[in-house]
Amino acid sequence: MLNVNQLRASYGESEVLHGLNLDVAPGEIVAIMGRNGMGKTTLMKSLMGIVPAKSGAITVDGREVTTGKPHQRVADGLAYVPQGRMIFSSMTVQENVETGLTVTGERTVPGDIYELFPVLLEMKGRRGGNLSGGQQQQLAIARALASKPKVLLLDEPTEGIQPSIIREMARTLRRIRDEKGLSIVVSEQVLSFALDVADRVVVIENGEFVHDSPRAGIDEAKVSKFLSV
Repeated sequence: MLNVNQLRASYGESEVLHGLNLDVAPGEIVAIMGRNGMGKTTLMKSLMGIVPAKSGAITVDGREVTTGKPHQRVADGLAYVPQGRMIFSSMTVQENVETGLTVTGERTVPGDIYELFPVLLEMKGRRGGNLSGGQQQQLAIARALASKPKVLLLDEPTEGIQPSIIREMARTLRRIRDEKGLSIVVSEQVLSFALDVADRVVVIENGEFVHDSPRAGIDEAKVSKFLSV
C-alpha cells in the first residue's frame, strides 16, 4: 500500500535520510522507532511532501506521489497527524474535523468517525484549544480520517499523553485498521506502545534503517538498546 524506494532527503546541504526502503502492506501497522534526531520526523514530512525528496520514489497504492504537493498526496490517499497535533485551537471540534473533508467532496463528517471517538461527539461545539492533550490527539486523528486515507501517518502520537490514554490510543488505532482496512505508519519512542499497536517494528538510526522485525518474536532488549541514549 505504501512503498518507499531509496528515499533521500536533506536540509540544505545536510542529507538526513540516506536511501531508505520501506514496504507497508495493506492493513499493516508499522512502528518506526528511534531516538530524537535520528530522522523519524523528517521521514514523515518527506512522505507528506513537506520536506522534498532529494531522490528516490514514494508510491501509495501503486501511484507515485514523490513530486506531489502535500494536498495532492492527501487526495492520493496519505493522511498525516503531525508531532504536536497541530489542531486549529480557535475552531470548534466539528470545524477541525471538517477541514479533513476538503478532498472528499463531502459536506458532513461521517458518523463512524464520531463512533471511534465518542468524546469528540460530546464536545463537537467546543473550541479545539480547550481540549486536553489526549482529546486533541483524538481530534487530530479524526481530522486525518475524514480525508478517507489509504495510509495514515502519525508522528510521535504518545508525546505528552498520560499512560492510560496511550493504551486506549493503541486500541483505537488497531480498531481503525480493522474496520477501515487502512495501513498505518507510526513514529514512536515508547517501545511498550509500539509493541501494543504495531505488526512490525523498524528502527531508524542516523537516517538509515538498522533493524526490522515482526512484533512476534521481537528482540526487545536489542530494540531498547537502540532507543537508549
